[in-house]
This record gives sequence, structure tokens and C-alpha cells, in this order.
Amino acid sequence: MNFNRMLTMARKEVIQLRRDPRSLALGFLIPPLLILFFGYAITFDVENIELAVWDADQTQTSRRLVDAFVASGYFRVDRLTRYPAATNALQTGDALAILAIPRGFAGDLAAGRPAPLQLLVDGSDANTATIAIEYARGITSAFSRRATLNGREIRPAVVPASRVWYNPSLESRNMVVPGLVAVILSILAALLTALTIAREWERGTMEQLVSTPVTRLEIVTGKLLPYLAIGLFDVLLAVGIGTALFGVPFRGNLGLLVAMTFVFLLAALGFGMFLSAALKSQVLATQFAMVATYLPALLLSGFIYAIANMPRALQLATYLFPARYYVTITTAIFLKGVGIDVLWRQGLALVALAAAAIAATVAVFRKEVA
Repeated sequence: MNFNRMLTMARKEVIQLRRDPRSLALGFLIPPLLILFFGYAITFDVENIELAVWDADQTQTSRRLVDAFVASGYFRVDRLTRYPAATNALQTGDALAILAIPRGFAGDLAAGRPAPLQLLVDGSDANTATIAIEYARGITSAFSRRATLNGREIRPAVVPASRVWYNPSLESRNMVVPGLVAVILSILAALLTALTIAREWERGTMEQLVSTPVTRLEIVTGKLLPYLAIGLFDVLLAVGIGTALFGVPFRGNLGLLVAMTFVFLLAALGFGMFLSAALKSQVLATQFAMVATYLPALLLSGFIYAIANMPRALQLATYLFPARYYVTITTAIFLKGVGIDVLWRQGLALVALAAAAIAATVAVFRKEVA
């Protein structure tokens, strides 16, 4: 490989980028805007759950239980006077959950007998319903531990003490923002390079490149360099936005993140360039790049859905997509602060995918360039 010719190709690509405001906007403006938008829009936190309460007991003890739900901050309580109104609230969507306190609740609790409660939850949104049930279970368990039996406090035999590592506040932003970096870069990297070689064919400038001594590998690597620089800039910008604006902790090594990003970008950019070389059409390459990167990066990377819960066939398919490894890398470096001793497997996988993508691009490009 002649590095002077490769750098000449890189300069040529930079000139074309400067003359294409759409590509510049795609590379420099869209990533931070998407991180800001999705960082605020995507949240898995469940708060302000509409809870309708029917208190048939009307005692100080039952009112303290309702106050415990209000004080938790997770529920917005609406007190009902009739039980039929509770079922209507679930049907109309005015309430996500119904808490029914039967008559005699306080008496049973004071006598040491089981004091049943009824919690009706709208299961239309299974995830929110599950979280609401766990919140309610925690509140009632804490209330039960504070209950009295003949004036004596009930103390359970076993009291579990839990501690959450890496994300003690359990804020979804701390998980979403690092994963967003991987998803957004996967999509934009493929879209940017999907236009490169196809643009040369559509503009009629590829024939000029064929007549020069430049080799296939020099064309591919030279065209990759400017987009590598854009991708690295976007990652540094995303780190700044995530830590400064969203308060996401960054506990790892920035140099390791940059190195891993470099390899990841080679794989993602190489895939986009492969589509560009194979299809020779900017429209087709863009469409294929969007379909082939957006859905896998969003659904098969572990960003939203846990890979371990997917069918076996889909679990195997995730190994083909660079975003699968990069989501793990960004989350681990941001939140856990781990090093290469933990992430070397993901790094090797990205190296293999990057080599395969570049090799496939050069192979497809063989007939066009001598």
C-alpha cells in the first residue's frame, strides 16, 4: 500500500464532504441532536403511576397505608368512595392500578391475623404493570414491618439488605445514553459510507480513478479515513453531552473507549462501503444501509431487549452485528470502569468484523478497479 496515494484519496473525500452539506449535517449535527432527543425521550423509569384507592376500612391504619403509597413518590393516589368506580377507572384508563382495602383490615393486623389487600393492575403494558406490582409489594412489605401486634413491633426473622452497583440510583438514563452512542453511530456510519463509492459511479468520476495507479485497498482505506475522524469526534461529543448534560458517570478510560470506537467504526463504515461498492446506487445503498443497521442496532444489540431472553436463532444472529459488542463496551466503560482485561473478547470480535467488512468491500470492488 502506498500511503501517499491513500492520503490523497482521503483528501479527495474531504473535499467532496465539504461540498456536500447534507453529509456534513449527517456527520456532525444529527448525532448530538439524536442523543439529546432520545436521551430525554427514552426512559424506562416508571413514575406517577395512577392509583385509585377504595378504602372500606376507613381507619387510621388504613389511612397510614395509603399515605405510604403517596410518600413513595411512585404513585398518584385518587381516593374512591365506591368499589364499582374502581373497575370503571381501569376500563377507561384513568387508573393503572386499584388498591382495595377491605373492612376489618386494621383489626386483623392488630390481632396478628393475615390482613389481605387487593391490588388490581392494568396489564395492557406488561412492563409497567410488573414494575407497579413490585413497587406496591415493597411499600406494603415496609408497612407490614412497621405494624404493631398488641403494642409490640413485629420484626421479621430475616431482613435482606440490597445494594445496587454501578447504577445505584437505578436511573434509566445511565443505561440509555451509553447504548444510544452505539446505536446512533451504527446507523450513521453505514449511511455516510453507503454514498461514497456509489457517488463516484453516479458522477462518472470512478472511470478516472480506474485509470490511475491507485489500488483497491488504497481507495477503500482512503475513503474511510475522513469518516473515522468524524465518528471519533461524535463519540467524544457524546461523552461530553452524556456526562455534562445527563449526569451519566464515566468511570472508565477515555483512551480505551476511543480505541474500541476506532475498531467499531472500521466495522460499521466498512459495511456501509461494502453496500456502496456492491450496489453502485446511492439510493439503493442508503435504503439497504438503513434497514440493515437500524433494526439490528436497535433490537438485536441488547440496547432495549436482553439478548439472553431472545430465541436461540436470534441470539446467534446478534454475533454478526458490531453494535452487539459496542453496546457492551460503552456501558461497561461508562458505568463499570472496566479495562481491556474484561473487554478483550468484544475487541477481538470487532477486529474480525472490521477485517471481514473491508475485505468484502475490496473483493466486490475487484472488477471495477485494476
